[in-house]
Amino acid sequence: MPKGIVLLATPEGWRHSVLTEDGGMHCGRLTDVSVNADPAEARAAAAAMVAELAHDFHETRVDVTWNPPREPGSWTAQVTVAASSPNTFP
Repeated sequence: MPKGIVLLATPEGWRHSVLTEDGGMHCGRLTDVSVNADPAEARAAAAAMVAELAHDFHETRVDVTWNPPREPGSWTAQVTVAASSPNTFP
């Protein structure tokens, strides 16, 4: 189950790491977001990707809450099970 996201802006594109509750990590690149995309667009794409993963693998809805950035080009987020309707997905 995902518990966090790290999103980095790099010259090659937007990179992400998804941290899991069991200590694992899934890393990759946001392939459908352009290198010059606005950070809000990249954060939305990363959140949608994690929501889809949670649905597909855990049949659970999640909320993604982005933390204020600590340095330029780097964002982190917390992923929690959605309180409104757990184990369902629209």
